[in-house]
Amino acid sequence: MPAPADAAGSPSPPPPTLTDVALRAGVSTATASRVLTGSARVSEETNRRVQEAIAQLGYVRRRAPRAHRSGGGSIAAIVTESSQRFFSDPFFARLLHGASRALAPAGYQLAFVAVQDRSEYVAAARFVQRGVDGVLLVSSHGSDPLMPVLDTARVPTVLCGRPLAEHGAPYVDTDNYGGAQAAVHHLLAAGRQRIGTIAGPRDMAASQDRLRGFTEALAATGLEPVVDLGDFSLESGERAMTRLLRRRPDLDAVFAASDLMAAGALRSLRRAGRRVPDDVAVIGFDDDPVAQYTHPPLSTIRQPVEEQGSTMARHILALIENRTPPGPRTLLPTTLVCRESA
Repeated sequence: MPAPADAAGSPSPPPPTLTDVALRAGVSTATASRVLTGSARVSEETNRRVQEAIAQLGYVRRRAPRAHRSGGGSIAAIVTESSQRFFSDPFFARLLHGASRALAPAGYQLAFVAVQDRSEYVAAARFVQRGVDGVLLVSSHGSDPLMPVLDTARVPTVLCGRPLAEHGAPYVDTDNYGGAQAAVHHLLAAGRQRIGTIAGPRDMAASQDRLRGFTEALAATGLEPVVDLGDFSLESGERAMTRLLRRRPDLDAVFAASDLMAAGALRSLRRAGRRVPDDVAVIGFDDDPVAQYTHPPLSTIRQPVEEQGSTMARHILALIENRTPPGPRTLLPTTLVCRESA
């Protein structure tokens, strides 16, 4: 039988084998197998070399097919952020709560793994290799190194948000572009003319879409955008707002690409003696619980985070059961929530 061909018509390379891993690591196949089974008879150095070879090659240990059954398995939610970011940003808890509620009736448990550095990526690859029924990949930055592992394993995968790199897995996103435009239109309608933004990381599609919506809405009126960058955290929003005020002390409005960054901007404005919204209007993005408890309460763009999580869960269940999800791209609407900050 000929090798399967990719979209361009060229044969796809065969998946790496345990022998390939052993050759890359410079050990015997039996030793590589002992590493996979967690044998205590393997030195720490050998274990390290084999695990690095596994990650480099994208090798996935093949399992015997599951018997046909309804549920009873596990779904891995792999969040490509630090543990500190995972536990401090309410977005992740809301998203996984929505996913967990949708998976529970089908009998699937949701396990999360936070990955940031090389060792954590290797650990996540091992977790997938031990056998999960599906993966929800969350907060992906740039070209995620886990993608080749998931592709090789042929593990059903659903992405949270549009990926920057082209990928065949379905994704569920919110209308980041339209939400940013709605924020700008609201500020313009209120008479604001010197509008800045605190954008998110450049290696995330959500950040790019929100920034593009902001800049294109301003460009349509002939106004020049003023941009600074954060990383979606409160502290980064505070620092970015301070920099914006130094560059443009006459700013009269700011759109922050997350509520945490908007809360940080409020801190900076208060320290600078700027009244909100009298001197500077502020709009965030997310409608996280923090938006109701800032001073003043934040106007924000609400994205349906729990619904995004439950929709991802329904898509992964469809893939596991060999059904076709509603579509490769699902875009959920955003809405403007007006409070006292703008």
